[in-house]
Amino acid sequence: MTIDHAVAMFAGFMILLSLVLAQFVSSWFLLLTAFVGVNLIQASITGFCPAAIAFRAFGLKSGPMFK
Repeated sequence: MTIDHAVAMFAGFMILLSLVLAQFVSSWFLLLTAFVGVNLIQASITGFCPAAIAFRAFGLKSGPMFK
């Protein structure tokens, strides 16, 4: 698995988690969904992603997006 795949999987998981929490706990968890979306847009423009840095520290190989 590359860093790119791990970032996409983590983002998808966080979005689904926030939707479940918004449904059953509080609608304020939709802010987490918005944060993940904004972070994905920012990462696609700048190439900087905190999650990619964390996954690199875990030893995952770089993909074409996060080097």
